[in-house]
Amino acid sequence: MSNSTQSLPSDTAARKRRLSVLAKTEEAVLSRLFAELTQTHPVGDYTVLRAPEVGTSMVRGRAGGSGAPFNLGEMSVTRMSIRLPSGAVGHGYVQGRSKEAARMVALLDAMAEDGMADTVDRLIVTPLEQMAHTARAARAAKAAATKVEFFTMVRGEG
Repeated sequence: MSNSTQSLPSDTAARKRRLSVLAKTEEAVLSRLFAELTQTHPVGDYTVLRAPEVGTSMVRGRAGGSGAPFNLGEMSVTRMSIRLPSGAVGHGYVQGRSKEAARMVALLDAMAEDGMADTVDRLIVTPLEQMAHTARAARAAKAAATKVEFFTMVRGEG
């Protein structure tokens, strides 16, 4: 199967998008949004299927974005899996070593799998995507401000 989410069923593509956004979020931001959501939608009991584990993952890159892949290096990753009383299972994978962030992502994933996908997306994922877009635009503007244009003048024949 290709890496494109276009070939995945819509619920799988939505879950992939949701987990991708959550995995890249800073713990403080995730914690604030998670607390806001759980004030109106309490989590309740859950069973830990896989306790939080910290490990490493190989990060691969491509020269120019489309060249041959190469191993860029390793990064820390934390994962956790939980099950809600309804049977919904959630998995949390996050960059870094935060076991609490992995727990929040696993709970959000399980809540989404338990019929709350629209709520999780509306209150957590969409605002996070908007924050990421704003941050990317700010970085691009800062980089564009330092861009230097080089040109060559050709002397006329004469």
